[in-house]
Amino acid sequence: MLQTLTTPRGKTLSGTPWQVYPRPQMRRDSYINLNGEWDFAVSSGKPETFDMRILVPFCPESRLSGIGRHFEEGAPLWYRRRFLLHEGFRRERVLLHIGAADQIAEVFVNGQHLCRHEGGYASFCVDITEALAEENELVIRCTDDLHDQAFPYGKQVMNQGGMWYTPVSGIWQTVWLESVPDIYIEKLNIENHGASVTISTVPPLEGTVSVEPLGQFPLENGQVTIAPENPHFWCPDDPYLYRFALETAQDRVESYFAIRSLEIKKVGEYPRLCLNGKPYFFHGLLDQGYWPEGLLTAPAPESYADDILAMKRLGFNTLRKHIKVEPEEFYYQCDRLGMIVWQDMVNNGSYRYFRDTVLPTIGIQKWNDRRLHLDERSRNTFRQGAADAVNQLKNHPCICYWTIFNEGWGQFDALAVCEQIRTLDSSRLIDHASGWFDQKGGDILSLHYYFLKLKFKPESKRAAALTEFGGYSLSIPGHSCCKKVYGYKKFNSTGTLTYGYIDLIRQTILPAVKKGIGATVYTQLSDIEEETNGIYTYDREICKIDPDTLRKWNRALKEAGECKTYADHTTDH
Repeated sequence: MLQTLTTPRGKTLSGTPWQVYPRPQMRRDSYINLNGEWDFAVSSGKPETFDMRILVPFCPESRLSGIGRHFEEGAPLWYRRRFLLHEGFRRERVLLHIGAADQIAEVFVNGQHLCRHEGGYASFCVDITEALAEENELVIRCTDDLHDQAFPYGKQVMNQGGMWYTPVSGIWQTVWLESVPDIYIEKLNIENHGASVTISTVPPLEGTVSVEPLGQFPLENGQVTIAPENPHFWCPDDPYLYRFALETAQDRVESYFAIRSLEIKKVGEYPRLCLNGKPYFFHGLLDQGYWPEGLLTAPAPESYADDILAMKRLGFNTLRKHIKVEPEEFYYQCDRLGMIVWQDMVNNGSYRYFRDTVLPTIGIQKWNDRRLHLDERSRNTFRQGAADAVNQLKNHPCICYWTIFNEGWGQFDALAVCEQIRTLDSSRLIDHASGWFDQKGGDILSLHYYFLKLKFKPESKRAAALTEFGGYSLSIPGHSCCKKVYGYKKFNSTGTLTYGYIDLIRQTILPAVKKGIGATVYTQLSDIEEETNGIYTYDREICKIDPDTLRKWNRALKEAGECKTYADHTTDH
């Protein structure tokens, strides 16, 4: 039984939730937010009566939804919301946007079936113009069945425990409307070239791009390349964003871009990850994006900025977004505040404890993954989900790295999938197999370190990265939601945990960085249910490792990783 915990933002939540503009990189003036109370029912067919109320965008399993329970796997969840279009809103077309709904969503407007969408982590849009009336009824039917592992499911399981968490279903991101002209900008593509960017529209449209402070540039066949004479580069210490407005004959959107470069080049003896032409040590945390009161959905959009700023104050510069795609607001805050994101794809396929965890943990990590997970439907679903994630998120400058497979879960033909991702986005680093089952592809020799002695051999081209380590566990009464505790090494106080962290960094991680490790990711940002290995408690109330210690050793790692000298790292404090 999970104990009730609430984050600081959850304690002050009131009114209609999640009212921020849901797509910060493509803003229009026309916007109606449909979050709030909806009618809700569970029924095999369209219900005659909706006997419950649910608070969107929170999933029914969350306390914030007002429901607080998981229904039978595959049970149809029905949402209903009536709405009017206020005077002056409607132009030629009206679009309905759904940030995410797990797993299958069907949309009905005034009784007309308009679309079916599969995949629980990607946003989608449907033109509802022809179905509109003066008064409108929107119905969304969602089904989610974790027995069908072809769909991406991440860390969700029917019976929560250990490193597996409470499942979610239904709508869990913002639902909203916008009005557009007949010929409108369906999508912006922003491609970063290191010292310039190319902006293009889908479909290709003529118009102008006005960039602050660079001036105005014409679109030719829907495209323009902007190359500032003295580019202001984006980095965590200086997250500079170029704001711009794009206008066509009929449409106008506001957006932003950043200029930054990513590459791997030899610095001294080893290949190193470089940002803006210089070696940069990516030191981050595993961030799985769970919240005690909202599960996959943060209680408020400001929660993301709270987490990001707290981690920056501790000296971290990277978040590995682990097996989850967040609302656009998360990536916008990372863009704005200066937090690098390593973005995982959401896994599907079967997980086998012996093959995927036990054998690799004791050092048996080599598999020919072309013979794994042969079901073609499952493979195609993963490929589509990965493509959706890249296409949805690739305009965000904070994202510097794609992780395709993690610890063998659902892994198949990683080399081919890596090339698929590279075709979609050649501007970022790619980790094709995080932890083990390395197929010698991608840009990263990706290592996980929890139990056995850390051993690695630097390569000549791929950079070595410790993409998971730590997992040190401490349960704090009153701030843990489970009596059962899961972690890789358990401690009984913040003091012993702090000294354990010092010893880990000093004895193992720092020497490895000096021998070629170019990035590190500690497990993890916060506790999640039984998994009490966070730097922060699940409710974000307590930092479990002394903050000064974290800052000191993070600085030592950064200096070593960037081949600089930092002398003050020989003592405990």
